[in-house]
Amino acid sequence: MKENVLDVLMYLFENYFYDEPDEEPDRASMEENLHEAGFSNGEIDKAFDWLDGLAEQRYQPEFKMQTDQPIRIFVDSELNRLDTSCRDFLMYLSNVGILDPQRRELVLDRLLALESDEITLEDIKWVVLMVLFNQPGQEANYAWMEDLMFDTAQEYRH
Repeated sequence: MKENVLDVLMYLFENYFYDEPDEEPDRASMEENLHEAGFSNGEIDKAFDWLDGLAEQRYQPEFKMQTDQPIRIFVDSELNRLDTSCRDFLMYLSNVGILDPQRRELVLDRLLALESDEITLEDIKWVVLMVLFNQPGQEANYAWMEDLMFDTAQEYRH
C-alpha cells in the first residue's frame, strides 16, 4: 500500500476524532487499527509525531499586529513545496477570516511537518480542518471549512 503521513492522519481524523470528539481513544488501540488498515510502522509513528506537534501548539498566543492587513511573505522552503494555488488558498482563508495569523502559521508549520515533497490543495484543506478542529474557539471556522471541503467548484480569490 502506498501511503503517506497525511493518509494516516486522515484515517485517524475520519475514524476517531471526527465522529467521537468527546472520547479520547488510547494510542495502542489506534495503532492496532492502523496496522489492520494496512499502514506501516514508520508512517504511523510519523503521524503520531505530527499529532503530538499539533497538540503542543493547541493554545496559540495572540499576535500583536501593527495593522489590520499584515503581509505574509513565504520563505524559500515554503515556496518550494507550496505552489501558487496553495499559497492563494491560504491567503484566501486568511482574507475571509477563517485563518487568523496564528492559525495560518500553525497550518504552515503542520504542512511542512508532513515531510512531503509536494503539497496539494487537498492536503492543505485537510490540514486546515485538523488544525481548526484542535484549536479552542474555532468551531465556526471549522464548520465553514468543513463545508468548503466538499465544494470543488469554488474559485478562491484573495
